[in-house]
Amino acid sequence: MNNMVGFTKIDFAILVLYLVAVLFAGLFFSKKEMKGKEFFKGDGTIPWWVTSVSIFATLLSPISFLSLAGNSYGGTWILWFAQLGMFIAVPLTIKFFLPLYSRLDLDTAYQYLEIRFDSKGLRILGALMFIIYQIGRMSIIMYLPSVVLAELTGISVNILIIVMGIIAIIYSYTGGLKSVLWTDFIQGVVLIVGVIGTLFFLIANINGGVGTIMETLTSGQKFISSNEVIFDINILKSSVFIIFVGAGLNTFSSYVSSQDIVQRFTTTTNLKELKKMTYGNGLLSITVATVFYLIGTCLFIFYTQNPELAQTAKQDQIFASYIAYQLPVGITGILLAAIYAASQSTLSTGLNSVATSWTLDIQTMISKDMSFERQTKIAQYISLGVGIVAIGVSVVLANGEIKSAYEWFNSFMGLVLGVLAGIFVLGAFCKSATKFGAYIGFVVSAILVVYLKYNVPDVTSWSYSLITITTSVIVGQIVSMIQLHITKRKNNVREDSTIYYEVN
Repeated sequence: MNNMVGFTKIDFAILVLYLVAVLFAGLFFSKKEMKGKEFFKGDGTIPWWVTSVSIFATLLSPISFLSLAGNSYGGTWILWFAQLGMFIAVPLTIKFFLPLYSRLDLDTAYQYLEIRFDSKGLRILGALMFIIYQIGRMSIIMYLPSVVLAELTGISVNILIIVMGIIAIIYSYTGGLKSVLWTDFIQGVVLIVGVIGTLFFLIANINGGVGTIMETLTSGQKFISSNEVIFDINILKSSVFIIFVGAGLNTFSSYVSSQDIVQRFTTTTNLKELKKMTYGNGLLSITVATVFYLIGTCLFIFYTQNPELAQTAKQDQIFASYIAYQLPVGITGILLAAIYAASQSTLSTGLNSVATSWTLDIQTMISKDMSFERQTKIAQYISLGVGIVAIGVSVVLANGEIKSAYEWFNSFMGLVLGVLAGIFVLGAFCKSATKFGAYIGFVVSAILVVYLKYNVPDVTSWSYSLITITTSVIVGQIVSMIQLHITKRKNNVREDSTIYYEVN
């Protein structure tokens, strides 16, 4: 096996063609003028399998694309158990929240908070936190793959970021959610096919093939090492168990309280379709993550067998480096396009969901009775503005040494979704929870988890979502009971806004 040439002109041509094709696909699906509800929720013609792949493409950012293979290349499969968290997230969402959201026919995730707690304030709070979180996330998602691609292709990182941003802005601006979902679907399929193809190519180039891989995983420390704890009675310490539970609750938090995912659920009120969509997404995520981990192990074996080819690439870039230097010309272009695609689908979804949330959750509170035309116009301007801001932040990140700020932001905002999900769970499960209880639960769980993060490093970040959701629910419920007891008021809650509503 010879060391190949890296990124060639053919690969570059393929990358450009791919980006142009995605742009045209996005514009093709937006050829019908989308206004109002259709801009935000699609036009009801989007099949469940498209939405399912779209959720997958949204949740699988390039961060995971590059780091999952890197994790199992440089270490063990311990973080693979995080993917199994789907077995917690999917059943909880399907049993409790999909019927709720379908019944209420929501426009946004945070409209649920207004309906359940009769509070515009909570709705705006939820929307604002989501928007800040998304802008940060989009900037990181443009910056990371662009840095990797810039190293491999020699193209300026700023140009790569700007091009990615502009393409995503164009099709989320013109076509609304339908356009975003279909382009996500195309990007998701390219990604899945590309990754599975790479796995087969790798296996074919390993001496001993599948046998060697199984042997590497079963003997020795590659699957899980002897010093990794399966279960710790102190569940706040790192162990396989808390990684599984914590990741499950993180995904569950995204499913129930993150507008970019909930927006997918608003494309239909048909519960059967919603269930298929969610199961499909869970299955896809576990399968593709497993393929990534296998790729990492194969890379480990490949470079052990061919030490002269070993790149000096960092762990997270080893996969991209393999794609550039070991795959046949042309295939390299397609796969690097797939990495770029992973960012783009997350980006366009981010833009569309921020625009939707701002317009429907915040703007409608400021100016009542907006026409659908006006709502759509505002959403388009917001997606344009936010896109430009995210490009700017991303370029700053790429040109400065802000690596630690990224980690800080990520973990800080990771807390946010858990804290946010806490109010949703409180509202759905506790009939007597009041608006005041929800606010106090929110504040206490936020303060607690920020305190733990900066002062108690022993508490693993995998347990944050468990802590925030539990705290929100317990504190919120106790405060609500005390409030109702003191004021001697009955808590009037819309019957259909909790999980106890019986469908006749």
